[in-house]
Amino acid sequence: MENLLSIVTFTPLVAAIILALFLRGDDAAAQRNAKWLALIATTATFLVSLFILIGFDPSDTGFQFVENREWILGLRYKLGVDGISVLFVMLTTFLMPLTIAACWDVTYRVKEYMIAFLILESLMIGVFVALDLVLFYLFFEAGLIPMFLIIGIWGGKDRIYASFKFFLYTFLGSVLMLVAMVSMYWQAGTTDIPTLLNHQFASAPLTLMGWQIMGGVQTLLWLAFFASFAVKMPMWPVHTWLPDAHVQAPTGASVLLAAVMLKMGGYGFLRFSLPMFPVASDLLGPFVLWLSVIAIVYTSLVALVQQDMKKLIAYSSVAHMGYVTMGIFAANQQGLDGAIFQMISHGFVSGALFLCVGVVYDRMHTREISAYGGLVNRMPAYAAVFLFFTMANVGLPGTSGFIGEFLTIVGVFQVNTWVATFAATGVILSACYALWLYRRVVLGDLVKESLKSITDMTRREKAIFAPLVAMTLLLGVYPSLVTDIIGPSVANLVQGYETAVAQAGEAATRLARN
Repeated sequence: MENLLSIVTFTPLVAAIILALFLRGDDAAAQRNAKWLALIATTATFLVSLFILIGFDPSDTGFQFVENREWILGLRYKLGVDGISVLFVMLTTFLMPLTIAACWDVTYRVKEYMIAFLILESLMIGVFVALDLVLFYLFFEAGLIPMFLIIGIWGGKDRIYASFKFFLYTFLGSVLMLVAMVSMYWQAGTTDIPTLLNHQFASAPLTLMGWQIMGGVQTLLWLAFFASFAVKMPMWPVHTWLPDAHVQAPTGASVLLAAVMLKMGGYGFLRFSLPMFPVASDLLGPFVLWLSVIAIVYTSLVALVQQDMKKLIAYSSVAHMGYVTMGIFAANQQGLDGAIFQMISHGFVSGALFLCVGVVYDRMHTREISAYGGLVNRMPAYAAVFLFFTMANVGLPGTSGFIGEFLTIVGVFQVNTWVATFAATGVILSACYALWLYRRVVLGDLVKESLKSITDMTRREKAIFAPLVAMTLLLGVYPSLVTDIIGPSVANLVQGYETAVAQAGEAATRLARN
């Protein structure tokens, strides 16, 4: 199908424009129409995106479904997907209808709420399909705006503080990336990402202000991109915006923030840092590995003392993203496979956990762990679903959470056994905080009077969780669904990375001899 990527990318945006121009009023009927239009548009986007997955050829390591045409000021409108990006597109389109369905009880400025989510979906998909630096940057940064508005307007009591902190952290980190992109254009003469993937940026040592910089220009460019992607992940110590954003965000925003927007940082490392700046990645890889270990252990310990359910799950997300960055900069097949698998799995599991919090918050209007206890007596279906995703978050074999963590640790073990050993302790710590949360909220006697009239999940809520349960189980028992798609592209990335690093080492040896 011609222009398939454009159709998938911009269908939600078209629906948002229709909502803005043609839907009038804020009565019950108008609110219902806004919700249904958003649900229909996001469902249609997912169904169309299935044609991308069906038509995708994993054995082709190049970009597929490419659209390339003139845009503005000599820039190109270029879209495409490869084995690394295609599953992120599918993850986004899969989760959006579920997110809209989870927002069905929203009553305040519903039309604007749905418009913000529809625009956000277009921008998130755009990040994963853009094949031009300028286009990527526009999608990457513009996605901040609807999320900023969603948190700032529909969030909790400290929503203004959280929304500005989210925006400033992520925006300021990206300013350096923009400078690096301009520098790349000056050096390579193009903003075309496939061309830049084959361009060799200078890696000879460089003296700057009396300091000798190993890796030269590549290191400077790598650091600029790292500033943006590390905040987006987020990595320790620039992670502090995430718990605040999650706590104040409405449930739907928390789902997308954890399930999709955090993955943009990991995708950036895969698309830019490793293939474009391999020498710098090799030099600074150990630094990232230890940062990742600190994130895993430290944020797991912080999660243990949280009293807010959302904050605990938010710190859990930072820990799990530590496995992702660790796997990426192990720079081998198992590490990269594990990192991508972990991102896809985390999208399902963390999204489901935030939805679990949303279920009880809609009934009790509090996220304090101490306000709950004994919910299994009144909400058996909820208790079963919450237990399932708690186990997946811990990494129970048979769930998707196990595969990603196992592969990343195996990949890192080949590079640094100490890093792998410390990272493995995160599995134990995750069991501690996850099971502690479940014990406090679900198990025990139902003694609080306020909980004795609480109701179990509705049909709508069960229908939202059903596909998430199915995907988490399916990927846990049949991980080849993911690894077969990403494997050839990852192998190609690893081969190019190792070749570039080896050539740089040979060049450095020759230079030393001379």
